[in-house]
Amino acid sequence: MTADTAPFPAPVRIVVADDQDVVRAGFAALLDTQPDFEVVGSARDGAEAVRVCRDTRPDLVLMDVRMPTMDGIEATRLLTRQLPTTRVVMLTTFDLDEHVYDALAAGASGFLLKDMVAERLFDAVRVVAAGEALLAPTVTRRLIAEFTRLRPRSSPTPELSTLTPREREVLRLVAEGLSNTEIAQRLVVGGETVKTHVSRVLSKLGVRDRAQAVVAAYESGLVVPRAP
Repeated sequence: MTADTAPFPAPVRIVVADDQDVVRAGFAALLDTQPDFEVVGSARDGAEAVRVCRDTRPDLVLMDVRMPTMDGIEATRLLTRQLPTTRVVMLTTFDLDEHVYDALAAGASGFLLKDMVAERLFDAVRVVAAGEALLAPTVTRRLIAEFTRLRPRSSPTPELSTLTPREREVLRLVAEGLSNTEIAQRLVVGGETVKTHVSRVLSKLGVRDRAQAVVAAYESGLVVPRAP
């Protein structure tokens, strides 16, 4: 993935939360090599992450999913409620992680594997800080599809019934991992039209970004996971 966003006028303010000192310091050192990033705090567990974020008001948090005292899922849930402009990206050691799925449902904008290359980390931070969800079709969709397949399906939410037929179609395509440009090509409409539809879908579903919209699409049964 390559971020195509313009350079930020001010550095992206970042907090790194991980219970392992070496991992936390390593991520902070990598991020500090970029002129458009500023690491403004770090935390050893979820509770400390929430406190640090309240004090520093970062743009983005890199959050380990498994930490003592308070895990990354609960910390994400609290942060997305208390600091709605702060984005959360989960860190995990393997991709099919049920805890990451729960974190996405709680409001995280995506997840990254801890063994990723540096350029992947930098691109991901820029994409999420620009307000986009980190939805790689071959990774995040597989994670969401796997755990919605294993769990009992919930009833369609009342919010889903408020979507127009076109908005439901757009949501299905978002859940397939298509970008706005790809959706516009599929539906033969303009990019701004798709952007408007996506914004209305997020608003009606009451979710932060595309990641939670995809979770809602699968959990409601609007999109059915393929059998393995």
